[in-house]
Amino acid sequence: MSEIPTLTKRKLQAQVIGPIHAEMVEQLGEEKANAILDAAIRKAAIAEGKYFAQKAGTTSMADFIKLYELWTADGALEMKVLKADDETFDFDITRCRYAESYKEMGLGKIGHLLSCNRDGTFCQGYDPNITLERKQTIMEGAPCCTFRYRYAKETSGT
Repeated sequence: MSEIPTLTKRKLQAQVIGPIHAEMVEQLGEEKANAILDAAIRKAAIAEGKYFAQKAGTTSMADFIKLYELWTADGALEMKVLKADDETFDFDITRCRYAESYKEMGLGKIGHLLSCNRDGTFCQGYDPNITLERKQTIMEGAPCCTFRYRYAKETSGT
């Protein structure tokens, strides 16, 4: 099975999720609707991470870095890699077509729920040794997104 480019997949998902979210807001209020959407998307990201880990057989930071080709396909992201090794993957996103697409679709207000919140939770399913620290995103109005992934292998006490 060939993978659909992630940007295309997110746009298709947003076409379905947008009206559902709008209906939830109308019936439950914005705060509750956002909480439900956030929880559902995070669970989906963990499941997707598990799927990619299972497909790969083994996981490492190097394998994780290769996965980024899926998210950057079709010029979806313009990124400046600062450091990439076995324990660190630091980069800044300087253009995000995900954010642009959600804004064009009138979904900019929930774009962080649809995409950004997936980034750290994907790791939980893919390899819990990988964590993300991000201080800002384009989706929320910053000039760039700061991705700082770390791989810290769990060690048992000796």
